[in-house]
Amino acid sequence: MTHPPPSAAGAITDVAGIEVGHFTDTRRPTGCTVVLARQGAVAGVDVRGAAPGTRETDLLAPANTVEQVHAVLLAGGSAFGLDAASGVVRWLEERGIGLQVGPGRIPIVPAAVLFDLYLGDTRIRPDAQAGYAACDAASRQAPAEGSVGAGAGAVVGKVFGADRAMKGGIGTACVEVGGIRLGALVACNAIGDVVDPDSGRLVAGARTLDGRALLDTRRALLRGEPPRRLVAGSNTSIGMIATDAVLTKPQAARLATVAHDGLARSINPAHTQWDGDVLFALGTGASGRTADMMVLATMAAEAVAQAVLRAVRAATSVSAGGLVLPAARDFGA
Repeated sequence: MTHPPPSAAGAITDVAGIEVGHFTDTRRPTGCTVVLARQGAVAGVDVRGAAPGTRETDLLAPANTVEQVHAVLLAGGSAFGLDAASGVVRWLEERGIGLQVGPGRIPIVPAAVLFDLYLGDTRIRPDAQAGYAACDAASRQAPAEGSVGAGAGAVVGKVFGADRAMKGGIGTACVEVGGIRLGALVACNAIGDVVDPDSGRLVAGARTLDGRALLDTRRALLRGEPPRRLVAGSNTSIGMIATDAVLTKPQAARLATVAHDGLARSINPAHTQWDGDVLFALGTGASGRTADMMVLATMAAEAVAQAVLRAVRAATSVSAGGLVLPAARDFGA
């Protein structure tokens, strides 16, 4: 089966005011991805996983003071990867971008990380220099997808052990309704399988004992096959949606919540105690128009689900850390 090229379904960079840049460290592999909103964007967040790794998420609560962010960072490296946000802050500060506080400007950069330490030397992880480099690479062009940036070391389908899993990645998509655009960017490192919600077909996930076919984690668990004991937080899908609609902060928070429906449609199981799933929502307001929240919510879930599918379909196989992990393309998915 063939699939459309990454540009066919659009990208989060189709949303005015949004830029994306990757840094990929091929030594392990690992990396980070930054989404820039140089003019600022109203933001919200919803943390659904039970083992998250985050930075600056409390300030996004609707009742709290700060209204806008200037970038969002997604990174591998587990808790170590949060260091990459410091590089993003420095890059923005050097360009005079940030919240005016007294005599200076403070860039507001929330971040979320995923666990990708199964692959190779755990001492190699995104740092401040990596975050800075991702900013240098940022542009309005459609970002690369698959085994790059925050998705470089992503792995999916680990319920029955990492040795029976497959390669994850990062993907993007964009939906347009009535002249309003909403894009998504997701780094998929889920413990569960990835499923095409339109067809119900398995795309990537846990493999059979011989490694030659997809197992179907949902059905395996329901028939009583015991899951492998896992380390909490050793999974996680992280990402964001962005729209050019004018949003209030409470609306951004609500869109971050409903965007998780896209994870639940395309990942099974999702939001487990072993995942740290986090989604941000950004509103650039660049269209100058408001939109019906029911429509935006539907667009958000759709864009996230499509971004997850593209993340694994664009991924490439990897051999690192004693693991040999095929990709969805190797199974014709």
